[in-house]
Amino acid sequence: MRSTSSVVVEVGNVPVALNTTDPSLMRLLEDRFRRFLNPSASPAFEFDITVVPADGVDSDAELHVRAEAGRWHLARGDFLAGWDPGAGRGWIRQTLNPYSVDSVLRIVHTLLLSQERGFLIHASSAIRDGRAFVFAGPSGAGKTTIVRLAPEDVIVLTDEVSYVRQTRAGYVAFGTPFAGEWGDVGEPVSAPIAALFRLDWASENSAHPLDEPSTVRTLMRNILFFAEDRTLTACLLDTACDFAATVPAFRLAFAPDARVWDTIQ
Repeated sequence: MRSTSSVVVEVGNVPVALNTTDPSLMRLLEDRFRRFLNPSASPAFEFDITVVPADGVDSDAELHVRAEAGRWHLARGDFLAGWDPGAGRGWIRQTLNPYSVDSVLRIVHTLLLSQERGFLIHASSAIRDGRAFVFAGPSGAGKTTIVRLAPEDVIVLTDEVSYVRQTRAGYVAFGTPFAGEWGDVGEPVSAPIAALFRLDWASENSAHPLDEPSTVRTLMRNILFFAEDRTLTACLLDTACDFAATVPAFRLAFAPDARVWDTIQ
């Protein structure tokens, strides 16, 4: 009988233990989340992962996330999962790959954040001089480009999915392992958010303030949320309104030139 191995992945100060008896999957998880492993942390939640054959799996099947009797049920072509927040435990049945777990963690964090004045958002983010900057936009807006252009003193938190939560220091951006085109980026650090930028391509660099309604629309168009839950959706809208009233936001028109960071700063 195979022994169970575990890793603890900590994102946004929330440690999650991933347990499996499959050594191949464990190696994939250790590599995928290596910068965010914290073996000394006490897990807030645990997931037991079982690897199943890929035969008969419909990789194109759509994602479904629903709640029933206080438990969450998650399903997509490459995985089935269940999570009981009250018990702090869940399970995942998936094919041999590191991306299914990645997706489950994203979903779990969106559910947690929606109740804690926070969200995951399609945005790159980075820290400079102790302040975080968040760059929101759909695919092709330049999220990866903007952090690739960053000077050497900038710490990249992510090039794809930013983790935002309200703390005593205000709204804070945390590093995530949820990478995009750049792949191996993201550091397990955090900083208060100095500004949100909505990205647009242009021939010259310029930044123009966004009013609160425009900021809320930018947030709601880019926030990740996978569950059809009116209560949690209302919480996210309330958080977006509070963020817009608290954090400066700008339309950043930029050319693919490192001088854009002078405009950002």
